[in-house]
Amino acid sequence: MERDKKAVNTNLILLLLGRMVSDTGTSLQMVVIPLYIIDAGGSAATLGLFSFLALMPALLIYPLAGVLGDRLNRKTIMVVTDFVSAGIIIALAYTSYLGKMSLTLLLAVQVIVSLLNGMFDPATKGMLPQLVEQDKLTRANSAVASLRTLAALLGPVIGVALYTSLGITVLFLINGLSFLLSAGSEMLIGYKHSRRQVSQGIPGIVTDLSEGIKFISDNKLIRKLCVFFFMIYALIQPIFSVVLPLLFRTRLSYSDTQYGYLQMIIILGALLGSILVGLIFGKEKKVIKALMIGCNLLMGMMLAFSVLLFPSSLSQMGNDTLLYFSLLSGVLCLLSVAIMFIHVPIQALIQRKTPSGYMSRIFSMVGIITKGGIPLGALMYGFILNSIEMHWTIFSATLLMMLISVVFLISLAKTHDIKDN
Repeated sequence: MERDKKAVNTNLILLLLGRMVSDTGTSLQMVVIPLYIIDAGGSAATLGLFSFLALMPALLIYPLAGVLGDRLNRKTIMVVTDFVSAGIIIALAYTSYLGKMSLTLLLAVQVIVSLLNGMFDPATKGMLPQLVEQDKLTRANSAVASLRTLAALLGPVIGVALYTSLGITVLFLINGLSFLLSAGSEMLIGYKHSRRQVSQGIPGIVTDLSEGIKFISDNKLIRKLCVFFFMIYALIQPIFSVVLPLLFRTRLSYSDTQYGYLQMIIILGALLGSILVGLIFGKEKKVIKALMIGCNLLMGMMLAFSVLLFPSSLSQMGNDTLLYFSLLSGVLCLLSVAIMFIHVPIQALIQRKTPSGYMSRIFSMVGIITKGGIPLGALMYGFILNSIEMHWTIFSATLLMMLISVVFLISLAKTHDIKDN
């Protein structure tokens, strides 16, 4: 038994190390790509297109990736996609070294890398529950979220410094090597693939997809979690990508450096939240408690954020004072903590309620739901903010989010199969 536990722990460590290395390399590259596009003569439209291509291809391939993740060896999928990603990005570094780099090539490579990431993600999420015991899923998901957040934190600090001093070629090379190291780490994972009987060809793929959709629609808890996930991501995530930059440019008088500090504080909040969930609520029976605390904290911080945006708050505290910046930083930091208190438990709950044969398909659909809500929400905020004042927009979004959260929590409490968890 001790030997088995040790093997499981070793496998989890190898998975976490692989993800941490590749996530750090990707973060270093992605944080400077907008700067490089501008330096290379790209326009705002080019930036927008790159952001679109960084996400949309992965969403499009998610359904197929989920089917393949449940049919094929998940470890093999992860290793192959990491090796191919490494080869493509190292080739990009060599092209840049030769001075033949172009924005068209960069965009084309981004499409391929996004597709590979879409293949990788459902496989790794499907594998995780097979590497740890069920009662340790929350801590395992907390560790994954913590390391990914740490990688995002390192990106702006190290990436910009390397780009300024050494150029984009070195960052491409580092990212390519990080994928190689990740693939090497994953190859050492002790994982046994369980074959299952499947129908071949396109009809078989359609059948697998239909089974995954039916599983979600028939499972009351997973259905509720997915709907809540979508609404929260659509309402909350655009605050960081749309509302906050607009707030800094139009209503506040802080410097770009202070904006950078605020971004780091937000990421630190996410890191703190993911660590706390694992440490305090890591046991199986505490998952629902963490989720309920996250929802209540989210409601409180959204209400506080909306109050800070009202003109009366700005006139009383000033739009360039240390007091206002401190309050804004604290609220957004705790908002990030709340998101992690929701994200990690929901991941663990879905993993606990999903059989291994459905795992990749379910998480591919969960990925579409969560990540698909972000651009939809950003688009919605963009149109609304053109005609309605920011403080009224956020206040309305807060009221809607509070209503959704209260209904969700009441519904969660009434769900019989989680009362005893």
